[in-house]
Amino acid sequence: MRKINVLVVDDSAFIRKMIIDILSLDNEVTVADVAKNGKEALEKLNKNKDIDVVTLDVEMPIMDGIQTLKEIMQKNPIPVVMLSSLTKSGADLTIQALNIGAVDFLTKPSNIFKINSDEMKSLIIDKVKIASKIKVSKNVIKKDIVYNDKGYIKKISTASNDVVENIVAIGTSTGGPRALQQVVPNISPNIKAPIVIVQHMPPGFTKSLADRLNQISKIEVKEAEHGEILKNGVGYIAPGDKHMNFEKRGKDIKIVLNDGSKVSGHRPSVDSMFLSLSKLDFNKVICVLMTGMGADGALGMKELKKKPNVVSIAEDESTCVVFGMPKSAVNLGVVDSVLKLNQISSEINMLMGV
Repeated sequence: MRKINVLVVDDSAFIRKMIIDILSLDNEVTVADVAKNGKEALEKLNKNKDIDVVTLDVEMPIMDGIQTLKEIMQKNPIPVVMLSSLTKSGADLTIQALNIGAVDFLTKPSNIFKINSDEMKSLIIDKVKIASKIKVSKNVIKKDIVYNDKGYIKKISTASNDVVENIVAIGTSTGGPRALQQVVPNISPNIKAPIVIVQHMPPGFTKSLADRLNQISKIEVKEAEHGEILKNGVGYIAPGDKHMNFEKRGKDIKIVLNDGSKVSGHRPSVDSMFLSLSKLDFNKVICVLMTGMGADGALGMKELKKKPNVVSIAEDESTCVVFGMPKSAVNLGVVDSVLKLNQISSEINMLMGV
């Protein structure tokens, strides 16, 4: 069986060696070449057409990861996994990279020697192997993403002060940051429901994602805070490493963040969010599972579907980066509609009567 050929790009010789050593532990993967900056990486890719996956450092001299990624996506699109620092600028650049077309990312531990931990080793190997199966196309920036120009004033939802009687809940993982940028900006600001979102991501990165979505959406989008009261027409992203649950307080619904055990292998977990919502009563619930590896959200969706007036949507395989989470829900027989990515926001608006 042909091995997965990887190009490792990082300006740190130490990191390059660590990644080579880690990837060499798996007999399905081989490091075909290395580069210390983006310019060198593009030259190597030009010479070696058998590279299957690139691991690409975000911040490098001569040519950084963002510029390199743009060139790769325009000239010879192949799966790219970004390596990012746990800084605010690192998180912002990673969200930008995912929008340009990177399929996934890894965070470098603050203690660089922890990159050699067993957990980190299996994560790096898994992400490279998953990336190798993803088809990447040139038409990365979709035309149907709505961007607010600088003169656009975000419309304040007329429904924001109303009692919350409906809710939209979205769960996603690999490929999610880019998918959310095609769904959330097209949700009407007059929607009479909060939009609660779980995206599998580490702490810090969810804040950058929320900020990015807020910039390009008609609704307000923010990282969820513990004890916050849900408002109609506002999007809430679960913070990295925290489960997002909900409880009734009088007429209000309060966000409850917790760092309990991982559910379905994740924290935040889509299953945890869906199960929490299944314990509350709403006039209407729309639950959506989009691109992502694994099965998080399928069992929670099954539980939610036992309630009245719950509509379940799964993203179609043709637009998923990874058809894992939606497929699991489809296989359980708990999905009402399977929709392409560009149909999801209009379906949400239609179901909510806006």
